Amino acid sequence: MNQNIPLSQLQEGQEARVERLCASGPMRRRLQDIGLTGGARVVCLQKSPAGDPVAYLIRGAVIALRREDSQYIMMEGVQEYGADRAVFGACGH
Repeated sequence: MNQNIPLSQLQEGQEARVERLCASGPMRRRLQDIGLTGGARVVCLQKSPAGDPVAYLIRGAVIALRREDSQYIMMEGVQEYGADRAVFGACGH
């Protein structure tokens, strides 16, 4: 799946790269402050039982985001977490 999707549609166990932020003002700044900048890898770790919020791995930190915030983050290159490591090995070479 190479189409752009909002982060809110990423499923548990999937990872993708930030393609762009569609938010503006303070929300855009907040998202950038937690590491959501172009090219950053994000892993969907766990959804709460009600589906909101969702825990994501972003630049080594686990961050919980609400659906209303994660819908403004467009992602690309969706794959199963670690799929590229299976091809390139644990060191990423």
